[in-house]
Amino acid sequence: MHDSINVLGTELQPCSLEPLTGWFRDGCCNTDQRDRGSHTVCCVLTTEFLEFARSQGNDLMTPVPEMGFPGLRAGDRWCVCAKSWQDAAEAGVACGIVLEATHEESLSACNLEMLEAHGASSE
Repeated sequence: MHDSINVLGTELQPCSLEPLTGWFRDGCCNTDQRDRGSHTVCCVLTTEFLEFARSQGNDLMTPVPEMGFPGLRAGDRWCVCAKSWQDAAEAGVACGIVLEATHEESLSACNLEMLEAHGASSE
């Protein structure tokens, strides 16, 4: 589909197929000009991050079956909006991220050093 690049400058790796994530629901944190939120950061979700997102008006925990959305739990991997992750990081509740699966476009909203400091294993 795309030859997308991650924040490390290498080929973008899948973030999650279970649950199926991504702006295109292709398992990757790909983006395009229609993706106003820039869903480009591959997060390993934590309860603290999910609670913070909900407090900001983005409830990722409640299932929305009619949209095929299962509701997320701590430990799930999900493509999160770059600014949302940066806001959480600045609030001290950032979750870990998978650098290999985080799209380079996230650098327009996120600090690379902060991303690297929260880098989790891609395993």
